[in-house]
Amino acid sequence: MWKFELPWMFVLLPLPALVWWLVPAYRTTASAVRVPFFQEMADAAGEKPAPGGVRLRSNWLQRVLWVVLLIAAARPVFVEAPVTRDMPARDLLLAIDLSQSMSERDFIDTSTNERMDRLSAVKRVVADFIAKRKGDRIGLVVFGDAAYPQAPLTLDHDSVLMLLDAMRIGMAGPRTAIGDAIGLSVKLMESTPAQEKVLVLLTDGNDTASAIPPEQAARIAKRHGIVVHTIGIGDPDTQGEDKVDLDALARIAKTTGGSAFRALGREQDLAAVYADIDKMTPEKIKREIYRPQREFYWVPLALAVSILTLYHVLAYLIALVRAPRRATPMEEVQA
Repeated sequence: MWKFELPWMFVLLPLPALVWWLVPAYRTTASAVRVPFFQEMADAAGEKPAPGGVRLRSNWLQRVLWVVLLIAAARPVFVEAPVTRDMPARDLLLAIDLSQSMSERDFIDTSTNERMDRLSAVKRVVADFIAKRKGDRIGLVVFGDAAYPQAPLTLDHDSVLMLLDAMRIGMAGPRTAIGDAIGLSVKLMESTPAQEKVLVLLTDGNDTASAIPPEQAARIAKRHGIVVHTIGIGDPDTQGEDKVDLDALARIAKTTGGSAFRALGREQDLAAVYADIDKMTPEKIKREIYRPQREFYWVPLALAVSILTLYHVLAYLIALVRAPRRATPMEEVQA
């Protein structure tokens, strides 16, 4: 559609008429010599004297130029169809334990009833989870002896899936650094502009290698507005480092306002946990709508300049045609 950015400029439309009506005409006087036989002198010289006083009158060109220039000043624009841009409203980090205990083959593939290691089950379920979150920026963090960023927060979920598939047991070290994983996640998300920030932390053991205690890291995450959901997939009855501390995971989740889950030794159970998380954090998209517009003030401005130029060119040509032809010196001699 068409519109004017400055429609109030048309208030100035009657300004020339107001000036003509309210402001007195310009007058000037000059010294002169009165000659009683001036007309006879002019006739003898073949000249036609102009009147002593001339009052300039406005013409149609002035009125047209005023209207056209006001249209240009009002800035006509053409507003195009609205453009909608979808922006992610949530950042979602998945922190996955890659300690040596993830090689335990205590998960059962429900489709084949065959045993698989914990990481294989996690990768399959997480891949399905990522495929459903098209509107979120997703990243991966892996942890073992320390925590490492595996995939940055991005909307390129295909790249995230490739990096998920490249994860291997023990690539981050044999131990478990839960606190460091939370701390690294805070660092990765602290400066992002997302309205919501969520960390899903999955582990099958207890914290044995962190430089920062997990519960302290959880308090830091809460200060940065990050909600942590924890998933424990280990055996709480196991002794030693492989024992999953479900109580510690519950405290981490409670501190940040998240939830704590436990998945039994079936892929279906782990999938149900991620389905619950998916319901708790539904996909959120921030839509920005704007309407591009193109300026067309230059069209009436160019029209005004063209009209004025053409008028002066025509006036000059008409003056040349109407000007009396002067005799050349030769013609004067012959006469």
